Amino acid sequence: MGMNIFQKICNSHKLDYRQTELAIIPDQVLTHDGTATPVYLQLEAIGIKKIKPFTVTYVDHNTLQVGFRNADDHRYLKAMAAKLGSIFSKPGNGICHQVHLENFARPGQILVGSDSHTPMAGAVGMLSIGAGGLDVATVMAGEPLFVKTPKVAGIKLEGRLPPWSAGKDVILYLLKLLSVKGGVGKIIEFFGPGVETLSIPDRATICNMSAEMGVTSCIFPSDGQTERFLKSFGRRNEWQALAADNDAAYAETIAIDLGGIEPLIALPHSPDNVKKVSEVEGVPLWQVGIGSCTNASFKDLAVVAHILEAKTVHPDVDLVISPGSRRTAMQIAETGNLKKLMAAGARILENTCGPCNGVGMSPASSGNSLRTYNRNYKGRSGTLDANVYLGSPETAAASALFGCITDPRKLGPYPGISMPESFPDNSNMFIAPADDPESVAVVKGPNIQPMPLGSPLEMRLECPVKLKTGDNITTDHILPGGAEMLSLRSNVPASVPYVFNRLDPDFAGRVDTLPGQWTIVGGDNFGQGSSREHAVMVPLLIGMKMVIAKSFARTFRQNLINFGAVPLVFKNPEDYDQIETDDLLVIEDAIIQVKTGGVKVVNRSKNFTFETTGHFTDREKELILQGGLLNYLRLKNI
Repeated sequence: MGMNIFQKICNSHKLDYRQTELAIIPDQVLTHDGTATPVYLQLEAIGIKKIKPFTVTYVDHNTLQVGFRNADDHRYLKAMAAKLGSIFSKPGNGICHQVHLENFARPGQILVGSDSHTPMAGAVGMLSIGAGGLDVATVMAGEPLFVKTPKVAGIKLEGRLPPWSAGKDVILYLLKLLSVKGGVGKIIEFFGPGVETLSIPDRATICNMSAEMGVTSCIFPSDGQTERFLKSFGRRNEWQALAADNDAAYAETIAIDLGGIEPLIALPHSPDNVKKVSEVEGVPLWQVGIGSCTNASFKDLAVVAHILEAKTVHPDVDLVISPGSRRTAMQIAETGNLKKLMAAGARILENTCGPCNGVGMSPASSGNSLRTYNRNYKGRSGTLDANVYLGSPETAAASALFGCITDPRKLGPYPGISMPESFPDNSNMFIAPADDPESVAVVKGPNIQPMPLGSPLEMRLECPVKLKTGDNITTDHILPGGAEMLSLRSNVPASVPYVFNRLDPDFAGRVDTLPGQWTIVGGDNFGQGSSREHAVMVPLLIGMKMVIAKSFARTFRQNLINFGAVPLVFKNPEDYDQIETDDLLVIEDAIIQVKTGGVKVVNRSKNFTFETTGHFTDREKELILQGGLLNYLRLKNI
């Protein structure tokens, strides 16, 4: 039996994919300013003097420098990168995933990143995995990333996308087919004759947005398209061919005829709420946003420029464009595409995440916004009652011209876009580590505060339910993004007033009345979305010790364990219906029960007992018992 790509990369890294858990030592690590300050604070707490794997620290999330907080974070990250041995990507250089794809991603290697969209590097045949910040800190310290061995789902692509359909439509098709929880515990691997017809930007869009299905990773073969892409960025020598064997086995296989995919769009407020563009045409738009790490490549922006050439954006529409990297921005300027965009009325933003994470360009009250971004959760745009749609750059450009959601096939012949043979160099935007680390002065501004520690598990847990939620609760629901929250990522105590405010606006007002320990009861896919561990750290600080849910998103579950909180899954999902807010849940002999993996919970308020499972590995049990990963590493004295 032949091997798939995942198995081949495991073999080359001496990983046994037949085991239930992988201990991954990656070739590369990325982190960014939205998560990196806790990462470096945790490295300081562990006592690390030198980062071991090749690491790049990006500034791309909170570049809106209102007040001192963001600037203080950037100064701290620049100094820590220089002192501990990381390359530092300066503000304005671009979004970490796009910049990493252009400059560092390599076929056959493994990347770990403190961001859920890290799988984007799979576009060039790199096994890339998103993780929580504390996991990434330990990897930077030289420890493995422990991941439950995923199943590999094979997606066989046949045919060729028709004109006006794009990679965005492929991933929206998969999201409609599989849902936002359909990739949990899986790697999505593409193969088949249709693969070679997809450009690397299209593959990058698909891999990036696979995170919305909860995947562990997503990967394409490394082929001629990959070789040409790397060559255009001056990295032809880093290319290697990598593909699954013809007789490779997959846990499941889905066949997709690319020729049958038409322009699609995700309706509010979930990436898997997908319909054909032709079915929702005519919805009026106030704003169109093109960019983010998902759709901000040269190809994406060049297509939009050709669509808008010699035309003017509809007077009711505000069109904003964010190039994914400085190299992309320089290239669209050199080729004349920037002039076309500006002449049509587009507003050009900085090369950052920006509006995708609610930093600037929030829609008007109750406004409709069509974006090429990856998430459209309620309130993520910065406007709680806005309606955000997700579509391809082609659909976005057509809609910007007509002032309403428009099928791009109405525009006539598809513009021919060819990728440049070379891109401008911008190596001056990367700062190498210091030659003399001891000489680097690290300054912490007043907003940079220590990260909270978990507490060891006690023999008896007595936790009232202080929040009960439904299905598909995101980390944005738990702790929102946006400019204000990003400026507080280094200050967990200052974030408390915002916790759960999208689920219960009055929750923060009750914080002072919370008991020392309490729990949340949740539905399916609890904690989907961003990998930000702040969605665990902030509730932890105010006493959350346990979450009982029907199921968890992978990274959120791991973040709970990393901070010593206990994630439990209902053995009988119907028990969820019998629990109400303020019910008192008690676990006797908690240490013993966690060690066995099956945990009986007594609802004292309703006088009934229900069973839960932890599915804990031996290592996870140890982390929970000791109160989290940081305590565990301190005892290990790494």
